[in-house]
Amino acid sequence: MRRLRQLAERTPAGRERYADLLRALAITMVVLGHWGISVIGYDRAGRPTGHSALGDLPWAWPLTWVAQVMPVFFLVGGYANAASLNARRRRGGSTTGWLVDRSARLVRPTTALLVVLAAGAAVASLRGADPAQVRTVVWFATIPLWFLVAYLVVVPLTPPMYALHRRFGLAVPVALVGLVALGDLGRLLGPAGLATGNYLFGWLAVHQVGFAWYDTRTPAVPPGDATPAPPGETAPPARPADTAPGSPAVPPADTAAPPGGEGRGLRRRRLPLSRRAGVALLAGGLAALVLLTVLGPYPVAMLNVPGARLDNAAPPSLALLAVATAQLGLILLLRAPAGRWLRRPGPWQAVIAVNAVVLTVFLWHLTAAVLLVGLLDALGVLPTPPVGSAAWWGWRIPWLLALATVLAALVAVFGPIEARTRRPPGPPRPPARGRRGRSRTALAVAGYAGVVAGLLLNSLTRKTAPEPLGLPVPALAAYLAGAGVLRLLRSGWGSRG
Repeated sequence: MRRLRQLAERTPAGRERYADLLRALAITMVVLGHWGISVIGYDRAGRPTGHSALGDLPWAWPLTWVAQVMPVFFLVGGYANAASLNARRRRGGSTTGWLVDRSARLVRPTTALLVVLAAGAAVASLRGADPAQVRTVVWFATIPLWFLVAYLVVVPLTPPMYALHRRFGLAVPVALVGLVALGDLGRLLGPAGLATGNYLFGWLAVHQVGFAWYDTRTPAVPPGDATPAPPGETAPPARPADTAPGSPAVPPADTAAPPGGEGRGLRRRRLPLSRRAGVALLAGGLAALVLLTVLGPYPVAMLNVPGARLDNAAPPSLALLAVATAQLGLILLLRAPAGRWLRRPGPWQAVIAVNAVVLTVFLWHLTAAVLLVGLLDALGVLPTPPVGSAAWWGWRIPWLLALATVLAALVAVFGPIEARTRRPPGPPRPPARGRRGRSRTALAVAGYAGVVAGLLLNSLTRKTAPEPLGLPVPALAAYLAGAGVLRLLRSGWGSRG
């Protein structure tokens, strides 16, 4: 508690605390959603199995318009990535250095998960477990990694995409929405392969809006103070040279920067933050959503429903972007009261605490479910009531509490790995020049590519494939190679002669 109090007291006055709250809420809702809609049963061989309850609860499909919060995470990600990139540049660091340091916040906690799962799977295989069953368990535990594949592609694209934003403003996400519409035509009319790009275009569109939110802040501000650190991180203290007399004041968290010097119409770079804009976005998003789902060809559910013809989230569809628009409107409407609430010490300390381990919570929440199901099954007390029955509903609260207990234990063990990556950065190393600088950039991109390739290959491998390590060996090798390269670069390898 003392540490949380110190972090809260050192929070810069201009920090956008609302972004931190949204990130924590988004991940919390993902975790509770996955746990809440789970249905546990037994297969024909008498082994525990699980699936989503959405297929049996069609009345709950509209609730997924709120429960599907990945757009919120990408929105906050765009804000945080723009903030940290600009802060790094003002402190004299390079884009490559930013990219390398950014990888730690994502790769370290993910590596811990994969290494532990692979080690556990290897032990189970050596003890005679069926490799196909081992793969099924690990596949379920690694479902959260599909999201990281998209995000780990978006992060290295931040510098060029932010440059496009500075030149073309909101026209960039509009163009990306047009590409998503083209991909949807492929899904609906053929060829279906046209929609593959939506995995990138859809999330990039939301990420770009995060840039526009960040740009509502005064452009020229003292580094280390007015530029908010990404959610869950502590901003570095301002240096004397950064706070020379005449530096612009930091705008309050609930006011927008003056609009001077930016384009008009779709070329504007700043997200309108007014209540009128919030109402328009909320109403427009909901209207488009009803037209696309109730009258149009898209499913009502924004989460995967077993047997559905289309999945709005895989890849992102126009319907999902309509949900993102409505959510953005609601976010704007709640921004001012939430900002006032977060000025209170208690709520803000709670947000800091969650954000310090938020990725660990996300990565391990389905592993917690695997462990709990395995324990209850071994004890012979695993409840398997029919979905929608009174017993199933009555089991929801004890189920969630038990899962939260298991997850808390996992976070206590693995959370410090993530928390260590949230410490304030020191002075950036001088950027490497010439051939050495280009080599570091190429290695950083290669490291990200290896990590993404490993995670993607794991997601594409069927869940019943006989894998003694639970993960495909090429996937694990590619991931560890990429993570190793990024780790070497973070240590300073290649930055000096």
